[in-house]
Amino acid sequence: MKRILLVSSNITTEPFPVYPLGLAILASALTGRGHIVDQFDFLVAGESDETLRERVRSFVPDYVCLSVRNLDNCDSLATQAYPAIAKRLVDVIRGCCAVPIIIGGSAFSIMPEEFLDFAGADYGVVGEGERLLCDLIQELSAGKTPSRLLRNTGLIPGSEMISPLYSRELTGFYMESSGMINIQSKRGCPQKCIYCSYPDLEGDTLRFRDPAAVVDDMERARTDFGIDSFFFTDAIFNDREGHYLLVAEEIIKRGKPYRWTCYIRPQGLRRKEVALLKRAGLYATELGTDAACDRTLRALGKDLTFEEVLEVNNAFVAERVPCAHFVMFGGPGETRETAAEGLANLEKLKHTVVFAFTGIRILPNTPLHTLAVREGIIAADASMREPVFYHSPLIDRDLLYSMISDSFGARRNRIFPPEISQAKRDILLRYGFRGLLWDTIIRFPKDRVMASPED
Repeated sequence: MKRILLVSSNITTEPFPVYPLGLAILASALTGRGHIVDQFDFLVAGESDETLRERVRSFVPDYVCLSVRNLDNCDSLATQAYPAIAKRLVDVIRGCCAVPIIIGGSAFSIMPEEFLDFAGADYGVVGEGERLLCDLIQELSAGKTPSRLLRNTGLIPGSEMISPLYSRELTGFYMESSGMINIQSKRGCPQKCIYCSYPDLEGDTLRFRDPAAVVDDMERARTDFGIDSFFFTDAIFNDREGHYLLVAEEIIKRGKPYRWTCYIRPQGLRRKEVALLKRAGLYATELGTDAACDRTLRALGKDLTFEEVLEVNNAFVAERVPCAHFVMFGGPGETRETAAEGLANLEKLKHTVVFAFTGIRILPNTPLHTLAVREGIIAADASMREPVFYHSPLIDRDLLYSMISDSFGARRNRIFPPEISQAKRDILLRYGFRGLLWDTIIRFPKDRVMASPED
């Protein structure tokens, strides 16, 4: 039995503070092996180095595990890079104890060799950590000398994914600051978006948890901590296999109301499915639209059309469920003409919020990285630790910025540049609102004469 301190280094609060679900899953796995585990969140601690020192000294760990969720905030206009924070926390920990430091998390797993050397940790865990970390600590405790960098040889089946061990300290903070706690019903992503690392991190095959186990987690969180509001962190909630509908049906069957939200792919979702999700507690959703016209959608590797996006938006409007579209301009193939077409298309999206971004973060081992090298935007051996964004060479950045700003104007439901959403969020928080918050600005039409749910 060992004493293990888990540390979340994430300080991102845009668009809202996010509960460190990975930390809770690791805590559950380690506790299941008989270890004593403490969970420390650097954001909850007010980003205080001294508070971290105090926790290390009081807990007296045998191992410290540092989780790194984000490389940056993905906003090319106001970039924040986070690897330096991880490096600083490693130094803080080393300054007050001489125990092995293990680093992992989604951001670390994107560029593990470079990140491990930069941060100066002793060991690194790439990908899903609940098995690898337990095995690593077992080897170290037995006096063995494992590899400095450990990788999964196979993905964990959905049936073997364990429930998170939520922390009272952390749940209290996140329920107060964002009003919801993360939960997961599946892992993996079969899509081929050229900029995304999800398939590399979670695999390109969906792995489903038992719907009953998912809702058990929700019930346990309610019983233990009074939590009844959740964010499903699945890369895509509405999978084509229909597992998401089974989760919704299980929630309804239990007869206990929850509020929840999720990421939706804007394709293949009709009003009757939205109606079911709403009955199960879906109060708002975020749509991974990503581009605003068919040409730029194809260029990003997305096998959907804007007409499909519009149909899904209309289904949510028909059921009075607020949705928000997140759209990136300036990707491969973007021209003045495609930008104008995309902005015109966005005007067709009624009673919804649209968040616009310019440029796309280039991540290693993605098709976008290959394209950027081929176009001479970056060198093949360039470090990607600090954020580098792809901007189409076919349109001037200032012109693109001006076009979006002119189109969006000062409308409350059109957000650009991204940082203005934080100012609006802060105002709503002061008035006591919690949750996604952007859903509070949507106004649905008073006329309720619409198609039936079967349409």
